[in-house]
Amino acid sequence: MTNIILRGCNGKMGQVITEMVDADDNVVIVAGIDISLERINKYPVYQSFSQCNVKADVIIDFSSPKGVEEMLQFAIERGVGIVLCTTGFTKEQLQLIEEASYRIPILKSANMSMGINLISKLIKEAARILSEADFDIEIVERHHNRKVDAPSGTALALADAMNEALSNQFNYKYDRSTERVQRDKKEIGISAVRGGTIVGEHEVIFAGTDEVIEIKHIAYSKAIFAKGAVQAAKFLPSQPAGFYQMSDMIG
Repeated sequence: MTNIILRGCNGKMGQVITEMVDADDNVVIVAGIDISLERINKYPVYQSFSQCNVKADVIIDFSSPKGVEEMLQFAIERGVGIVLCTTGFTKEQLQLIEEASYRIPILKSANMSMGINLISKLIKEAARILSEADFDIEIVERHHNRKVDAPSGTALALADAMNEALSNQFNYKYDRSTERVQRDKKEIGISAVRGGTIVGEHEVIFAGTDEVIEIKHIAYSKAIFAKGAVQAAKFLPSQPAGFYQMSDMIG
């Protein structure tokens, strides 16, 4: 049995995870952390880690970068791993997370979907092969109209995966309206669409001469992210201190 502390338990994703864990006999949420205490849960909920003295195997964080320092300190003191699903960290916070990974296992991913992380592995190989054949690379991501950041963290993670495979020789192009110039061969275009209730779509386009290859992922509900987070929570407690990604879990 894996005992979980869920940070952001009363948010939308927190409640999806709560429902998923309820249906899984191999995991249990032993405590929640959330600034809001309005919702009633089956487990105790605290507004901060300083108030929490519950023993656990792992923390799932689906909240915000605010307060990450307190969570890291709590986890280090108790030797608890963290599944870090939050994005938007500052450089200073990312440095703290990296330093913490020397002492506890931390799995960090911009997107917890198993499908997205499998695609990330596939597009690395595709980028290596197709860039040599002069294929252009573009990413188009679509999300609901309430998402404030653009491009999405997942789009950037996909671009980073391909760029790493290409020895980081490519630049990212986010907006073509400011310049009237021909497309650079050493660039990855990233476009963002915001509208309606789109949960999340990411499309990687490899455009060559007279042929196009598209690899696309569509999320129809937030449940896929919750599932990935729970799977990661099962995986992490048995791992030594270190910095992990979803690719480490799916092999």
